[in-house]
Amino acid sequence: MKIPTEVRARQHEITSDYLSEIDKHLSDILEGRATEMFEIKEFADILHIHPTHLSNTIKLTTGHHPCFYFEHKILEVAKSLLEKNEENISAIATRLTYDPSNFTKFFKKFAQTTPKQYRENFLKQQRESEALTKKTETLTINNYNSSTNFA
Repeated sequence: MKIPTEVRARQHEITSDYLSEIDKHLSDILEGRATEMFEIKEFADILHIHPTHLSNTIKLTTGHHPCFYFEHKILEVAKSLLEKNEENISAIATRLTYDPSNFTKFFKKFAQTTPKQYRENFLKQQRESEALTKKTETLTINNYNSSTNFA
């Protein structure tokens, strides 16, 4: 059975609106304008559709359950905060409305590493990259100076 074009367009509109609302909500969480994570029901209410319809539409359109995208976006935000290294892990967990132990479980489930290990690995790679860049710059300057003749 072929799905009518207008139905398919509406499905994609719902999916796009849902993804936009996730971004808005996470921004509100980070800015302190919201203190609790939404669930599918709250997103459905914002979009003026039934939660089951939202779930079925996202799954049909993308092949993934709506939670997949929400969890993925939360993970992206968490990684970004860990990489900035401005807050301790407990503060990041609280900021993202998690209990610290649940945040670690959530992060490990989706990133296959703990938040602490992720931060340590990121900072280690960053230091190694900076050291390599510095070494490359030094070699470039030395090679330039030795090949330049100011006679």
